[in-house]
Amino acid sequence: MDWCHLFANASEIFCIVSLAEILQKSLDHMDLVLFGIQGSGKGTQAKRLCAEFGFEMFEAGGELRKIAASGSKLGETVKSFIDVGKLVPFAIIMQVVKEAILARPKTQKILFDGIPRDLDQMREFDKIMDEVGRAFRCIEITLTEEEGIKRILGRAKVEGRADDANEETIRRRMQTFFEKTIPVIQQYEAAGKLTEVDGRGTVEEVYDAVKKLLS
Repeated sequence: MDWCHLFANASEIFCIVSLAEILQKSLDHMDLVLFGIQGSGKGTQAKRLCAEFGFEMFEAGGELRKIAASGSKLGETVKSFIDVGKLVPFAIIMQVVKEAILARPKTQKILFDGIPRDLDQMREFDKIMDEVGRAFRCIEITLTEEEGIKRILGRAKVEGRADDANEETIRRRMQTFFEKTIPVIQQYEAAGKLTEVDGRGTVEEVYDAVKKLLS
């Protein structure tokens, strides 16, 4: 028996297994950016992922409202825009993002929902994540425009949500997603950071598909 050859093979197998374990451990500690067109169920999936996998949610709108109520100097600035119904400027939004990230321990995984929305935000987001040493991956829950509209209109009838009952308004919001966010998704996909999940199934089916990517 060629013991040298046997031990060499065993060493190679051990190295491969060890590398796989290291990679899996790295994936387990990565942050997650979740994308999805309106009606894809992204918000529902995000909440379930946080509950099961220990992510802490960063939802852009909610984070802005939270910091506006904090009484801090940055919070007062954010509040001054929100109170008069104006959009919070890009630079301030990204400052909020950075402060929210720094406020969390590095061991705490973050799920980002609603950020980055466009290429400018993506470039600044990537820069911030690199500066603070946080790795992330992306998942897009895919759905056609027509299916998304159908879901939203159906939800509006069941829940009595007037803001979701107008098809023209829904299409305008989706157009912003196509124009602003799809280029971000394409960039991350080209960089090998993004995986797609088919959003046409039930909530459970989609969740199971997402879970497989995280397991």
